[in-house]
This record gives sequence, C-alpha cells and structure tokens, in this order.
Amino acid sequence: MALMIRLRQQGRSNAQTYRLVVTDKKNPRDGKYIEKLGWYNPLRNEQSLSVESEKVQFWLDRGAEMSEKAKALIKRAAPEVISSFNKKKEDKRLRLKAKIKK
Repeated sequence: MALMIRLRQQGRSNAQTYRLVVTDKKNPRDGKYIEKLGWYNPLRNEQSLSVESEKVQFWLDRGAEMSEKAKALIKRAAPEVISSFNKKKEDKRLRLKAKIKK
C-alpha cells in the first residue's frame, strides 16, 4: 500500500475548505482516508491552517509521500517536520553513495 499525504476537498461550491489526510495513493481525491492530519481554509484572512506535526512525522517515518500542495502547507505550518524529512533523505543519499564507492 503506497501512502500519500495530500489534501481532501470539503465544503460547498465557491467555499472550499481542505483537510490534510493520509490515504492510499489509489483512492480518489475525496474518497476514504486513514487519518486526518490537519485542515486548511483558503478563504479566511487570519490563521487558517492547522497541522498536527507529530502525526505528520509519524506517517513520514513509515514511508508516506507528500503531494506538492501538502508539502507547501506543512512547510508553512510546521517547518521543523520538513527540515527533518529533508535531512533524513540527504543522509540516506549519502549512505548509498558511500556504499557504492566501496
């Protein structure tokens, strides 16, 4: 099962809100999901974004991928999650590079 962190559309026409969810890659955009990680309301002027960084980190550690929009929102709400994700990715790349040199 390929897991994906992405946005799920909610609300009515011309008044959309979004949920940040973990779902199977094959599920439709507004289909069932495993867990809700946060929400985003683009129509409000004040702070309209909430992300549970512990849950996001949990799912990233288990191999979930992020969509581009979800990554941008997480970066805005919880930059420490993205920085640790990028650091782990870079460490893995360096380990593989060192292994190839041997």
